[in-house]
Amino acid sequence: MKIVITGGHHTSALPVIKKLKEKVPDVEILWVGHKYSMLNDKNPTLEFREITSMGIPFFEIKAGKLYKTYNIVRLLKVPFGFFHALYFLLRNKPDVIMSFGGYIAAPVVLAGYFLKIPSLTHEQTVVAGYSNKLISKFVKKVLISWKESEIYFPKDKTVFTGIPLRPDIFKISSNSFDINKELMTLYISAGKTGSHILNEAVRGCLKELLTFCNVVHQCGDNSVYNDFEKLENRYREIRDSARGRYFLRRFVLEDEIGEAYLKSDLAVSRSGAHTVSEIIALKKPALLIPIPWVSHDEQNKNAEMVKDKGLAEILEQKDLTSEVLVEKIKYCISNIGSYKLKDESVLDFLKEEPADIITNEIIQVYKAKKK
Repeated sequence: MKIVITGGHHTSALPVIKKLKEKVPDVEILWVGHKYSMLNDKNPTLEFREITSMGIPFFEIKAGKLYKTYNIVRLLKVPFGFFHALYFLLRNKPDVIMSFGGYIAAPVVLAGYFLKIPSLTHEQTVVAGYSNKLISKFVKKVLISWKESEIYFPKDKTVFTGIPLRPDIFKISSNSFDINKELMTLYISAGKTGSHILNEAVRGCLKELLTFCNVVHQCGDNSVYNDFEKLENRYREIRDSARGRYFLRRFVLEDEIGEAYLKSDLAVSRSGAHTVSEIIALKKPALLIPIPWVSHDEQNKNAEMVKDKGLAEILEQKDLTSEVLVEKIKYCISNIGSYKLKDESVLDFLKEEPADIITNEIIQVYKAKKK
């Protein structure tokens, strides 16, 4: 089997790739994705680093998106992305396409439909994105993470799978964070592409944060803003007087993610699909700072869901300053015992192994094509 995997949520794809290799040892996997997270960034994305580290060929297509895009050059990338994907598929002739959503997946799936290559797509969020709504008309199967998402897709092709999570989040496999055990610990995540506004807020209040807690901070690796170097320099200035300990990482990878989560008392992060799923799965108290401009107000709705389940407070980005961040963190820590998961049924997505279900669906579509 030769399969092209694409989409904006590579974290969902990683467990599926491992399961595919177990079930189909001779599988050939090609990846279509983003090598850089933004214009002028010279540092490769975490997606590129993790996929290529697995020995999987990585291809970048110049796709464009329609949502809140007003630049004519970027809009012209929409049709160009289709023809680029068409050329890529004609050259590589895959048997199946597996999409994990996002605007980069749309031209690949559409070009595959034109070439009669069967596709599947996986939706990570409760509210379906524009890309997956479009893709759903052309794929063989729509795989959903949350049962509430069924209303957005054709019933005859929709399958509830849950969202594949990294198994490493449930166990400590490292000893990297030698925290001051007398203090609470924060795990601050700026997301895989990094959040400059969040990193700047943390830099502005780092001295105060380290008076009452330890901080594990994943800041991303963006060459435009150089947040890692700025944060590193700030800690160097205050290190000798700090009571808490500060552990700065560009990325917290599989070898350290379990320790980061399980040693922390509070997670401070954006509210993407994977982040909220991991927080719910671990029943981890959280302070969520949604990205306000994503399609369908997705991150705000994710954050509201976690708050409604009893695990989170929300800080809107428009209110985010160093002073407000400290205030909110102190509030969460002082009320840490009150954050409890109210509804255990939300953990239904953990009862089966989502990566296993998704892999079986891929194999079924492949076998149907070969008949």
